[in-house]
This record gives sequence, structure tokens and C-alpha cells, in this order.
Amino acid sequence: MTQKAFRYRFDPTSEQETLLRQTMGCTRLVYNRALALRTEAWYNDQKRVGYSDTSAKLTEWKKQDDLQFLNDVSCVPLQQGLRHLQKAFSNFFEGRAKYPNFKKKRNGGSAEFTKSAFKWKDGQVYLAKSSQALAIRWSRKLPKGATPSTVTVKLSPAGRWSVSLLVDVEIETLPHSPNQIGIDLGVTSLVALSTGEKVANPKGFRTKYRKLKKAQKALSRKQKGSNNRHKARLKVAKVHQEIADARKDFLHKLTTRLVRENQTIAVEDLAVKNMVKNRKLALSISDASWGELVRQLEYKCEWYGRTLVKIDRWFPSSKRCGNCGYIVEKLPLTIREWECPQCGTHHNRDVNAAQNILAAGLAVKVCGANVRPDRHKSDGSCFEAERYKK
Repeated sequence: MTQKAFRYRFDPTSEQETLLRQTMGCTRLVYNRALALRTEAWYNDQKRVGYSDTSAKLTEWKKQDDLQFLNDVSCVPLQQGLRHLQKAFSNFFEGRAKYPNFKKKRNGGSAEFTKSAFKWKDGQVYLAKSSQALAIRWSRKLPKGATPSTVTVKLSPAGRWSVSLLVDVEIETLPHSPNQIGIDLGVTSLVALSTGEKVANPKGFRTKYRKLKKAQKALSRKQKGSNNRHKARLKVAKVHQEIADARKDFLHKLTTRLVRENQTIAVEDLAVKNMVKNRKLALSISDASWGELVRQLEYKCEWYGRTLVKIDRWFPSSKRCGNCGYIVEKLPLTIREWECPQCGTHHNRDVNAAQNILAAGLAVKVCGANVRPDRHKSDGSCFEAERYKK
């Protein structure tokens, strides 16, 4: 069994919206107070405060006169907020994320309800302290017999309400495919495949840049704290939502197609966080969303019985001749095609890189070979060494 989340839009009634906004506000307040408590305890006394300590503190906060409103909402989202904070600190201490930030109202909010805080009846969701079911837009049906274990309600900065239902499902693996493919990620072409095919980059941010610029310019002219500024901020958030939706839709369609058609997929293990430090390429790399593309390939390959192989980021996939193995010394980004000085083969930079990535990925898959290049000068010595071994 695999846990899978199904996300839907819904339109809350005025009563539900009031309750949900109050719940999200209380969750945000508890999260921020617990974060401040843990931060102060560390800086003042070098003491680490865990989840159990913040949970006990929540009980005390509910008894304070000025925090009695915390008792008006379900206690489950408040406890889940503390668990999320604990997970954020765990990710920070293990080096997977930065130090947790305080939550802000303008960024929307979320509230997570476990089984004790919602009811699933006749295919409808009833949240705690609400007598009416959520008016969910069922864009797709849940698997037959599936029952949600967790319900998460989210409010986006653009004012969009959505609900995510986490269910246990049995995902059938896809039939075996004889195809295998290497993928080279890029900016002009989002992906170049070892088959020679190139998929153009839709550049969602560039497409909406003028509209976003106009909305941001209007926002900057509004007086802070005014109702007009709030309306202008929503317009900016809606443009960002359009960009994110278009990008996510394109990536899901592309990754689903690649997983369906190929049994083995090889990609480079790129350090995207380091690459976006280049100010000239940061916007283009972020708009391409390489990290999200690889993330989707990872879990979809796991779901459907495919193999995803990541090769070392230092492997010279672009500089290496796919015919003889010669490695050129320099290959600037402006050069999109080149000829091998050793064997004279003409290469398309991206397609040659994808073919080399596939070859390296198959080597890793079959024998666990280390495809990271040795510390030698890029003057063709790799080719000479291979010829000497033969």
C-alpha cells in the first residue's frame, strides 16, 4: 500500500470560511509562539525544547485569559502545527533545510485534521466543529473503497481554497518497457533526450512577466494598510498562482509521459541550490524548475516500477565525445554544436550530453560503476587511457 494525496478545490460557506480562517489563525499563532519559545530557550540558556515541551506549553496557553479563543477551534490542527515545527527543526539540524521561519498571514495558511477531527460519510468530508460537508469540486474520484486518513485544508495567498485527502492505495506497476532514456536538463530546451528529441521550455515566468510587472507596479503605489493595497496584493498573488499552475501542469504531463514510455531513466544529480547563486542564470534555472522535475520522476518511478538512475554531477556529459570518449578542455554555453578533434564526429551539445548520461546511468545500474571522472587534464587523456587498457 502507498500513501497518495488527492487535492481538490472547494468553496466554503460563510460559516465554514469563518471557522477555517479562525483555525488557521490559531494554528499560525501557536506555531509562531512555539518557534519563539524554542529560539529564546536556545539563545538564553542553550537549551533545546522538544515537541513534548511545546505541547505542554500549549495546554498552559489555553488557560490564559487573553488566549481563550484557542479553545474555540479543534485542538488537532494546533497539535499538528507543533509536530510540523518539530519536523522543521529536525530537517534543520540534519542539514536538509534552513532555520524555521515565522508564518505570516498574507501567505495564506493551512490546517491539518487527523481522523479524530473529521468525519468521512457518504463520500463527503465533515470537519470538526462544522455541521456542513465541504463543497468539494470532485475533479476525479477517489479509489474505490479508499478512506482518507488525513485531511489538510489550505488557503493560498491568492485566496484559493483547496483540500488534500491522504489515502492508502494500491498502485499497479506499469508493464515492462524495453525503452531506456537519458535526460539532459537545460534552459532553452527544458530536456534533451538521448533519442534526439528536445522538449521546449515553456518559460512560464517569462510568459507572464509583463502582467506580473504591471500588477506589482500597481501594488507599489498603494498606501500600506489600505483596502486597495490588499486588493492589489491579491492580483499579484493570482498572477504568481497562474505561473505556478502552468508550470506544475506541464511538468506533470512531461514526467508522466517519460515514466510510461521508458523502463530506465538516467539524469544528472544537479546541485540546483548552488547553481541559482549565479545571478545571470538564477531566474532561468528557477523558472525551468529542474528540482521539481527530478522529484516527480523519483516518486513516479517508485510508484510504477521504473528505475531512475542519478549520475554524478561532475561527470563531463557535455564535454565528452559519445563516440570515442575524448574530453574537450573548454566548452562555453554559447557553443551548442561541436566536432570532436579526435574522431571528427559532429555533436549536438544537448543530445550528446543526454546520450552520455544514459551510458553512464546504465553503467551505474549494471555494475555500480563510479562515473565521476578522475583528476586529469581535459586533453583527451581519458581516451588515451582507455585505449592503453585495451
